[in-house]
Amino acid sequence: MKVFEKLFGVARPFFEDGQPLHLVHPVYQAIENLFFAPNARTHTAPFVRDALDLKRYMTMVIIALLPAFFASIYFFGWRVLLMIIVSYAAGGTVECLFAMIRKDEIAEGFLVTGFIFPLVLPPATPLWMVAVGVVFGVIVGKEAFGGTGRNLFNAALVGRCFLSIGYPATMANAWLQPATSATDRLLALPSLGAADAVSAATPLVLAGRGEMVPIPDLLWGGVLGSVGETSAIAVIAGGVFLVACGVANWRTVIGTLGSFAVLSAVLHETFPAQAPSPTFALLSGGILFGAFFMATDPVTSPVTLTGKWAYGILIGTVTVLIRVFSGYTEGVTFAILLGNCCAPLIDEAVIRGRMRRYARAR
Repeated sequence: MKVFEKLFGVARPFFEDGQPLHLVHPVYQAIENLFFAPNARTHTAPFVRDALDLKRYMTMVIIALLPAFFASIYFFGWRVLLMIIVSYAAGGTVECLFAMIRKDEIAEGFLVTGFIFPLVLPPATPLWMVAVGVVFGVIVGKEAFGGTGRNLFNAALVGRCFLSIGYPATMANAWLQPATSATDRLLALPSLGAADAVSAATPLVLAGRGEMVPIPDLLWGGVLGSVGETSAIAVIAGGVFLVACGVANWRTVIGTLGSFAVLSAVLHETFPAQAPSPTFALLSGGILFGAFFMATDPVTSPVTLTGKWAYGILIGTVTVLIRVFSGYTEGVTFAILLGNCCAPLIDEAVIRGRMRRYARAR
């Protein structure tokens, strides 16, 4: 590592202000910070350091996403990897351009956005749509608000929502039948090219028709769905790891899944023809993936602990209502974006309530 430190040290002067490569200084700095800890020091008090900096935070999220990623490779082939490469290339280019224009650092936040975005798409989504979606999500969902840490909405969900509304027919017909036998997997794994999409029904669509996919299939995977959501076991494994590391707040997760399960049970008893059982509802669609990896985004969720409970309950409740009473079979994306809108209001309500109680106590 000392050799690399020396190389970066020799190259550093060429990227400083007034030097030939100063325009791409954010790119150099991002690469340096990826391998080494930032050398910035605080000059005035308070000298406070968080044990979990942004780089380690993003690393934990990437590790937590690996089970879902490997499951998607197992069921849909290596084209998933190509989707992630396109996502990183297109979205990373936008991040670099905005950093150079603003003369600011490239934040590590896109490491997660670029990885997570393809995982919420159908596996046969055209690669050009992957690029368009992630570019739209990064620009409108994040850079328009000032960049990482200032965005109101989850950038990956903004891109997913844009593709769903802008290209509904293509998105509805971009599903792939997962490999179900050893022979199918041997044929699917080397495939990097365009896949043969099918116009088939996901488990939620089938449930609306009264056809229930077996619970073991939902649990282990091998069903139609977005790239990263088909294997509930893989999503739960990564999500539990994220909560155990303290990266994802358990209050948001329990609030989301708990309210979702309770309302699903009530509606299943009241409208059994419209609302599936809570077990089926939890294991199908993107509710698990959304609860663990999207709703817990620290930038777009409330900062108060009480607010995290309210935020999770809002997302879980709205998701069930959209699924049961609207024309959309999946409502996680819209529910989390609505929660993003309400997060500042939830925090303000919690803080104002505490201030009133303190004022009365005095």
